[in-house]
Amino acid sequence: MVTIVGNVRRAMVVAILIGIMSPAGDGLFAQTPSQTQTPPAAHAKKPASKTGTQSSAAGAKAKGPTAKSGASGKGAKKKSAPTGKKHIVSRKPTAQTIHLTSAFKASEQLRPMAQQLASTRSPAAYSGVQAYARQHPGEGAAAAYLALGHAATLDHRYDDAVHSFLLANTSGTALDDYADYLGAQAAVQAGHGADAYGLLDNFAARHPESIFDANAPVLLANAHLQQNDPQGALKVLVPLADSAQASHVDFRYALGRAYQTSGDTTHAASIYRNIYVGFPLSVEAGQASSQLQAMNMPLTAAERKVHADQLFNAKRYAEAGEEYHSIERDGSLSAADHDALLIYAAACDMRMKHISRREVEKLPDTKDDSAALKLYLLAELSRTENDQTAHDALIAQMVRDFPNSRWLEEALYSGGNMYLLKHDPQQATYHYALLVKLFPKSTYAASAHWRAAWMNYRLHNYSEAARLMDEQIEMFPAGIEAPGALYWRGRIFEDEEKNFGQAVNYYQALTASYVNSYYAGLARQRLSVLKTQATDVAPAAALSSVRVPVIPELTGELPENEPHLIKARLLANAALNEYIGPEIQASSTSSEWGALAQAEIYSSYGETTRAIQSMKHSGISFFSIPLDQVPTVYWKLLFPQPYWTDLTANAQKNGLDPYLVASLIRQESEFNAGVVSHANAWGLMQLLPSVGKAEAKKQKMKGFNANELLNPSVNLELGTANLRQVLDRFGGQAEYALAAYNAGDVPVRQWMAIGDYKDIPEFVESIPYTETREYVQAILRNREIYHALYATH
Repeated sequence: MVTIVGNVRRAMVVAILIGIMSPAGDGLFAQTPSQTQTPPAAHAKKPASKTGTQSSAAGAKAKGPTAKSGASGKGAKKKSAPTGKKHIVSRKPTAQTIHLTSAFKASEQLRPMAQQLASTRSPAAYSGVQAYARQHPGEGAAAAYLALGHAATLDHRYDDAVHSFLLANTSGTALDDYADYLGAQAAVQAGHGADAYGLLDNFAARHPESIFDANAPVLLANAHLQQNDPQGALKVLVPLADSAQASHVDFRYALGRAYQTSGDTTHAASIYRNIYVGFPLSVEAGQASSQLQAMNMPLTAAERKVHADQLFNAKRYAEAGEEYHSIERDGSLSAADHDALLIYAAACDMRMKHISRREVEKLPDTKDDSAALKLYLLAELSRTENDQTAHDALIAQMVRDFPNSRWLEEALYSGGNMYLLKHDPQQATYHYALLVKLFPKSTYAASAHWRAAWMNYRLHNYSEAARLMDEQIEMFPAGIEAPGALYWRGRIFEDEEKNFGQAVNYYQALTASYVNSYYAGLARQRLSVLKTQATDVAPAAALSSVRVPVIPELTGELPENEPHLIKARLLANAALNEYIGPEIQASSTSSEWGALAQAEIYSSYGETTRAIQSMKHSGISFFSIPLDQVPTVYWKLLFPQPYWTDLTANAQKNGLDPYLVASLIRQESEFNAGVVSHANAWGLMQLLPSVGKAEAKKQKMKGFNANELLNPSVNLELGTANLRQVLDRFGGQAEYALAAYNAGDVPVRQWMAIGDYKDIPEFVESIPYTETREYVQAILRNREIYHALYATH
């Protein structure tokens, strides 16, 4: 029997959960939030940030222009510390750390076998790790059984996984929290939830500081639910309703299932509805919808519309379109709501390239913001059809009738990009400038503003360009366009205004705040030229907005008696790679050494790519920090030298700077010799098979096949020869050659023919493909860092 007190308690729990996650809503067809808050994908194609997908020089095509995102030079306006290096005072060994260290040493020889097992999960790999477990009783066996359980879980052999984790538990104790939690997880997946009870009861008390402490109650509740024991699940979850874990979607869904299974469908429905709307991108959102249907308490059209809007904003157009089309068939919709939904669904269909002009023209005429969306769709079709007159007329109609619509914001950025690619700077400037004027807080504002400034510079409207560049520095100091704005404003002071002192001020601000950026390198060159010509002048007002980077406190030493660090190393021995980062981050001091520890764990096994990626994802703004203010070991992990003997030999053979080759490889593949990109580019230097075959023929390699491109030695031999040829086709000019390596020869020849560029940096900034421009700048920047780290005099 459910008591009144029980009902009140349940109502309080649900109210707490709903209060945390209730979405804002203004009715079924309130205008979707402005692009300044949750932008849908722009018509300008944004290349995914990925490894090794840039095409090689043989006919590659880079993407068109996109909004720049992210911020350079993080930090508040304050003077940076004189040094970011910190000395770690090591803790004294404890019984725990002594035991963990002993376990690590006992399993060191396991690591290559365990990593192979995790990667291939072949019968031979399983046999090798099983043999190791038999031959190394104790903690060595425990680590081996963890590796076996993990691999069996990946292979969906859950009963085998349960058995292996049980053996891990009985063999050693160093990673017993992993054996308990992963064993319980496998038991639930195998359908034996009752076997998980003992592994999860009082988990946090038995395993203090485990990374699984917060998740264990949810897993335990799911075990009870699997055994048809909703009261057991409620007993676990309800007391945690005020905890941080209760805000997680898996906790909420488990609680909803517990209420539903116990017969309390009212509270279950409230939780499911809020999951569906509040966590639209989660797996649990779809599950919540299914449960509501099962309870015959379906979602309303308004809830489904909010969900679909959020899917659209997350660029999940297929799912959003399916939802919109499903809502169309809801008989409760008014005619106006139905018409608006047709247009939203059409927008998804256009993203998926599933709609024609005729179908768009047949869409209903509405009176709300969906009318602006229809005009935007027609403008996009006109752009695709190369009908500039129709495109511009539609933009003008949107400006007149819908000056505040997010769809006008989209259309203006699309129009600016179109005219940029068509080399029409006047029209591009018009669209970009109008976007900034009407939508100053737009996601696109910083990019559009900079492009307007640059178009004016290219048109030799230097006074307007100077005004816009100073405005860029003041309005968007955290944007990635800021270094370029500082450099080119300095160039205007130097070249046009002959104000050498102010030019020096801008170059110095640039080198101080963005010390390792592409433009900082150019600024140092200009400072070298101006050192005898400039006189001191007061810095311009705009320079007060330049962000001064905060130097993080980092140590080049690792706290060797830190339990989480030793456990992370032990996890690597067992190939539980996905838990290495979370384990390190569980330490309260990991901000000072965690990035280094994770990268070194990977690097110690030759996993160069993972080491680079962990450094890139560390959140440290390396390119704003002087080299001497970060321990050198960080830089060398971020800019490593794998395959160096072959690389330097082939670079020398082809007359190439080895640091340029290393920088190109770092950009193309992050030194992943086995990568094959979506563009079918292979190996370290990302060669197309056709390029590799042609080059192999020149090198008189017999019996060449594409798989040989995954051999580092072969890839370097053919890749450096190819790079030499690309350089020769462009007179040895690295900027042209790198642009061609990414975008292909034809576009680069066109860009070279169009411009009356003062110098090479002006050419680079004028590259209309964002991916290619940033690619060239990154490689040249990284080459300078490689030289600074490794070159000897």
